[in-house]
Amino acid sequence: MASTLEFTVRRKEAVLVRPAGPTPHELKKLSDLDDQMGLRFQVPVVQFFQNNPSMAGKDPAKVIKDAVAKALVYYYPFAGRIREEEGGMKLSVDCTGEGILFVEADADVTLDQFGDEIWPPFKCLGDILHDVPGTGDVVNCPLLLIQVTRLTCGGFIVAYRHNHTMADAAGLVQFLKAVSEFACGASRPTLQPVWAREFLLARNPPRVTCELREYDDVPDTKNTLVPHPDMVDRGFFFGPRQMARLRAQLPPHLRKAASSFEIITAVLWRGRTASLNMEPEDTVRILCIVNGRSKIKPPLPSGFYGNAFVLPAAVSTARDLCAGQLGYAVELVKRAKGRVTDEYIRSTADLLVVRGKPHATAVGTFLVSDVTHAGFREVDFGWGEAVYGGPAKGGVGPVPGFATFYMPYRNREGENGVVVPMCLPRPAMERFSAEFDELTREQPKAQQPTHILSAL
Repeated sequence: MASTLEFTVRRKEAVLVRPAGPTPHELKKLSDLDDQMGLRFQVPVVQFFQNNPSMAGKDPAKVIKDAVAKALVYYYPFAGRIREEEGGMKLSVDCTGEGILFVEADADVTLDQFGDEIWPPFKCLGDILHDVPGTGDVVNCPLLLIQVTRLTCGGFIVAYRHNHTMADAAGLVQFLKAVSEFACGASRPTLQPVWAREFLLARNPPRVTCELREYDDVPDTKNTLVPHPDMVDRGFFFGPRQMARLRAQLPPHLRKAASSFEIITAVLWRGRTASLNMEPEDTVRILCIVNGRSKIKPPLPSGFYGNAFVLPAAVSTARDLCAGQLGYAVELVKRAKGRVTDEYIRSTADLLVVRGKPHATAVGTFLVSDVTHAGFREVDFGWGEAVYGGPAKGGVGPVPGFATFYMPYRNREGENGVVVPMCLPRPAMERFSAEFDELTREQPKAQQPTHILSAL
């Protein structure tokens, strides 16, 4: 995105959009995966849409606002408020029907002015997603804020602030697709929502049978969680050419067996660890968000929109990770993902209850979430698919740079790939960027990248 772009946004006052029809007033418990401390935060999501001449005369803000009201009749918990129980250890949704926040805005800018690369970070995020004062807490506040910003070209931006305890990426997209169906004239959503959070409550009594290194209790003896004063955001694109060059650096048995996710994750983990100049004996972790929907037994009902993922950890010393070949890191990531079973998910819920809903380990940790198949870009309110759709920034978590997302993107050459926003201290970002360019640059077959090895 054009880094020097400046424009003015004129916003109307935020309003509450209530369900378009009557809804039950009840208290619904969140699951023990939903209300863990690590999910008690707001996630910003954004979509950019082009002008569509066939929609001339239609106001996207009105179309989406009306559709949200209709969708909330089916997804009425989103119109409620989170309440604390059991001294804050348990969260429930009070289905009050109060509604979600909606902001209508206009900006004196065209979509083309954002440039050829519309991906995070978005320096204008505060303009296209207004932080309505007094509404950003996890409890007792609206569970969703939507801002629709019309552009002078006829395109528009839809930005969301989403309470993560309510839904994961797949669940949020399920709701947005229901909104899009109403926007396009449907009388009811194709997929009926199902609450069913009781499927992911801890067992009674809890029994943790799996090793869950993602919740190790690690003291921050080196003050690594103190935010750096000069953090830098930058997006990195992994297209077909970059992936081919990275795959060529793997040993033969991994070149076909390794997924794109595993390769990208290994590259980011090694590069980030080296760029931060960690001590060789430091223990480092990569947490990979794994959707558990296909693992849970009995299967979750179709239409479930809660959080259904776990965070398996790959663990290494900084020396072994950075001095070893790329294949070493790929193998660790592959094994971590492979540990996720129904019992692993049940053990996670049990541990969260036994340990008082702890945060995942933050010291020496990097978390990645692949939302390339979540469907943010495919949500169509009548104007066609989004040019970009997905999380609005990386670096979310207990400290800036703790986590990032993988998002689908088509570049100016028409290549489909994955864009990853990274957030690092400025000196580390310079080292990481140089290493990324080196790893993805076309090289003679006999030459091997050495930057990561020498960094430690």
